[in-house]
Amino acid sequence: MNRKELIKRYVVFITGLFFIGVGVAFTKHSALGVSPISSVANILSLKFSSLSIGNWLIINNCVMILGQILILRKDFKIYQLLQIPLSFFLGWFTDLGMMFISLVQLNNYFSKMLVLLTGILITAFGISLTVIADVILNAGEALVKAVSDKWHLEFGYVKVGLDVFCVITSVVLSMVFFNGQIIGTREGTIISALCAGLAVKFFTKHIRKYVEKIIML
Repeated sequence: MNRKELIKRYVVFITGLFFIGVGVAFTKHSALGVSPISSVANILSLKFSSLSIGNWLIINNCVMILGQILILRKDFKIYQLLQIPLSFFLGWFTDLGMMFISLVQLNNYFSKMLVLLTGILITAFGISLTVIADVILNAGEALVKAVSDKWHLEFGYVKVGLDVFCVITSVVLSMVFFNGQIIGTREGTIISALCAGLAVKFFTKHIRKYVEKIIML
């Protein structure tokens, strides 16, 4: 891979992060629940609102990167530290998305569900771009890969396990922070968990040849 191609792939990856960030902003604004991987950051942003959801996502991702280092130790590759600045991009893009979507008033459940589903599709499109870019994994997926590689476990099962862990953690934190109430983790979290993967596969299948053509120009 030459330098020009590598730069283009990172541009595609960062573009994907932009769409992921905007998608997260949409799902958060719906107030019906965010994706499992973002659920802990969402609860923390509700409780400790002095930091934005974007800032909490940055912290959340850095914790996952630290987890990779602790698990892999000497097998952790230095280039994987690029996840740190890329996590900042994701956080900034999420906050940017929140600035714009917060101007949209949601007066009923239908409008909230519409924004939620739009957010899931935007996020899935962004993830598909990061997959096609094929340069580095997002912090969450990299942590899953670290666990699956270290203990020879099926990637898909570990991914589901991480999602479940994040949701349970967010529910527990919500009950601790908000007097036994479960907020921030709702039906939208379940819908995201069930539909996001299918949407990513759909987008990846249908846009791959066009994106790769741009990369190879």
